[in-house]
Amino acid sequence: MDCNHCGGPTTMYEVPLNLREYVDSEYVATCTRCLASQPAEFGDEPDFSHVSDEFPEGDAGAAMALALGMMDSLALNRNDIEGLLEAVESEGVDPLLVLDRLSSQGNVRLHFDVSRRRHQLEQLL
Repeated sequence: MDCNHCGGPTTMYEVPLNLREYVDSEYVATCTRCLASQPAEFGDEPDFSHVSDEFPEGDAGAAMALALGMMDSLALNRNDIEGLLEAVESEGVDPLLVLDRLSSQGNVRLHFDVSRRRHQLEQLL
């Protein structure tokens, strides 16, 4: 499945049960290039190794990917993003550090303006 936003490859995964309240789909495809997300028809365990070595694994990775996928519309998704980032933090991962590391890598081209969103995220956390 290719990304609807940039045409890049995606990783498809089943949304962990504790994160399903934040999304409308049981399965999600996250672009490994721009980290935009879209509903998928199937998926396995979350595997973000194709995104970056800096990307968290497991539930923290799924929560981070879902939150990043919603960043293009922070106003509409504020509550969901806040809940997802709290889930990332509860797994012992600093979401702002992950965002900083991703934005400095050449292979990841985030689908939103990182500098604007980072400031807004600081206020949420």
